Amino acid sequence: MHDNPFSDAEIEQRLTRMRAGLQLRKLDAAIFASPENVFYLTGLDHWGYFAPHLLIVPLVGENILITRAMERVSVEKQVRSAQFRGHPDSETAADMAARVLKEMRVVAKNIGLEFWTSGLSFGLASSLQSQADARWHDISGLVDQLRLVKSAEEQALMRRAARISDVAAEAAIAAIADGAKESDVAAACTGAMIRSGGHPPGFGPFIRPGGRLGEEHATWGDGHYNKGEPVFLELSGCVSRYHAPLGRLVHIGSVRDEDARIAAIVRQAFDAVVSAIKPGTKAKTVYAAWQQVVDDAGLSHYRRHHCGYCVGIGQPPSWTGGNSVTGLRHDSDLEIKTGMSFHILSWLMGSGKGDDFLSNTVLLTESGPEVLTRLKSGPIVV
Repeated sequence: MHDNPFSDAEIEQRLTRMRAGLQLRKLDAAIFASPENVFYLTGLDHWGYFAPHLLIVPLVGENILITRAMERVSVEKQVRSAQFRGHPDSETAADMAARVLKEMRVVAKNIGLEFWTSGLSFGLASSLQSQADARWHDISGLVDQLRLVKSAEEQALMRRAARISDVAAEAAIAAIADGAKESDVAAACTGAMIRSGGHPPGFGPFIRPGGRLGEEHATWGDGHYNKGEPVFLELSGCVSRYHAPLGRLVHIGSVRDEDARIAAIVRQAFDAVVSAIKPGTKAKTVYAAWQQVVDDAGLSHYRRHHCGYCVGIGQPPSWTGGNSVTGLRHDSDLEIKTGMSFHILSWLMGSGKGDDFLSNTVLLTESGPEVLTRLKSGPIVV
């Protein structure tokens, strides 16, 4: 789909850091199956990840990427950090991987495997473990941790993605009107996203009427938007698998006084979160900054599961970086570091005192937090 977005030096640095993690765990090799992590370590950007990709990394020697034989052209064009071994569709990636492990002479040794990823089914893992004699160790989270801090090359991609998020959201807002078809708004949004240089996002855009607000990951339907019912908007531009999401609530015709008042609190709480994002701070401290503003506004009954989450690489079907979410929760000890990036959500919906929602992507740079997405905050009235 695209050329490899990373320099050889960037990939080499990632592999060196990852191998240090293997050494620490006294492992002789590792197999990565998470599409996001295979992409991070190789730069392979295509839609073939619906089928298993197994990246075998020995402590010393050449890496080998195993997937379907038909992906040879894409892999050989894009991947310089691993040798390609394609399996025919008459066998599985596990069959090929078992043979490769024997060739690499890492049988009966300590091998790391990502147990917790949607990229490795129970059947494939069982088949691999039954065919390859090894002592298996769970390395889930090893590369995910490395991915939390973004390099200069990654930050540049996220800034480009943020520009596309802004353009796409502006196009959606311009198309929202009393009587507008939900599908026409979605078409305007995705059209703008593609025309401005965006690549297919991990999921979304999520655009739906307020009456369907609770359908967390549902998007446009067959209906029309109507005056008096707000429109929920959450989307992300994407460049080379990097995402910079944003979210807004859009009012058609007019905004209720209580919604306008709550929008000011939502913005204040968002700003408090941004101010709290500092190197060495814990995620729970960041969440507490959001909750404090909400409490001070007389809404101490209101709690959220998080006020944002780490964001960056996203493979379909999500932009959250895999099948789990690293949230800024009230009980999280995650340490904030320079180079981390977050989708910060300030959400006050169903509070009983008005509704508003504001989210942006925030990157912690050497000079402090930078709000990457610049679309105006609420209340937004069209």
